[in-house]
Amino acid sequence: MKAVVKHAAERGIKVREDWAEPVAGPGQVLLEVAAASLCGTDRELYEWTPSAQAFNLTPPVVLGHEGSGTVLAVGAGVENVTPGDRVALESHLICGRCYPCRTGSAHTCERTGILGMHIDGVFAERVAVPAGICVPLPESVSLETGALLESAGVAMHAVQRSGYAVAGQYVLVNGCGPVGLVIAQIALALGAAAVVAVEPNQFRRKQAESIGARVLAPSDDVVGVCRDLAGRRGGFDVAFEVSGVRGVLPPLLEALRREATLVTVGHPSEPAAIDIAAFVNKKGVTLRGIFGRRLWDTWEQLLLLLQSGRIDLDWLITHRLSLDEAEVAVELLTGDAGKVLLVPGVNRR
Repeated sequence: MKAVVKHAAERGIKVREDWAEPVAGPGQVLLEVAAASLCGTDRELYEWTPSAQAFNLTPPVVLGHEGSGTVLAVGAGVENVTPGDRVALESHLICGRCYPCRTGSAHTCERTGILGMHIDGVFAERVAVPAGICVPLPESVSLETGALLESAGVAMHAVQRSGYAVAGQYVLVNGCGPVGLVIAQIALALGAAAVVAVEPNQFRRKQAESIGARVLAPSDDVVGVCRDLAGRRGGFDVAFEVSGVRGVLPPLLEALRREATLVTVGHPSEPAAIDIAAFVNKKGVTLRGIFGRRLWDTWEQLLLLLQSGRIDLDWLITHRLSLDEAEVAVELLTGDAGKVLLVPGVNRR
């Protein structure tokens, strides 16, 4: 079987033609992968950065944690899906036993494993996964869209974590990769008064502008623009930091009004300094963070918005490549691209 493998604890990946065929064991599902989406974490894993190493994966392992497919076979004890079902995949592997898992916060499971890191992932022709991470797709949602739901779910979770503080509010989004763009789209769909998006990449700025956001470059006077728009409110109501770039939190906090909310989504590569006295104590800003998706209300909310037509995700896809082109796909992540899909069947068309 063909698969894209992180072969060693070093920079690079390998496309293997001889990877062992997966089998659906007890509690597992065997999928034919329809599409797999790349994200910034995949580039970190390719480069083998400290951020990637912190995930504690042990090569060799098939990469890919955002994907969809069709069920080929099920193992003993599987009842939630059957052969022929179309499914998307949750990427977090939870233990189901720790305190967070037992109290409704499984997204913070103490023993979280990740698809494509701690078990073989979806950059392959076929994959065997726990049945519990399969999300059946409604007929109106395509398999390609299904491959986008994991990352779109991060955006949905960020909006949920803000307390849905976007309806009728001023919203600031820093970073217009796919997650930031979906945050902006959800905010507008839920009735945001205005969305200001900050992004250095011109291609992504145009994408944000196309959905109705007011777009700024990081070099622009973001704080001044937000305060001018907000008028007597004194600043924006909620901000989402999606870039993970060093040094962006202070200006975001400056752009917010008193008693506003800041949700951090991107993972900085180093600790960030925050003036607690000025922004948290005196200004009263609530700082919240997210990791992954809430299980499973994020998925339910996101699918509802998709089925109702309130949001669309397919416009995010800019490239469809074969597994053999995995390195090209990784390079596209820092260029003029939205969502890049690896489609195992693309070279059979």
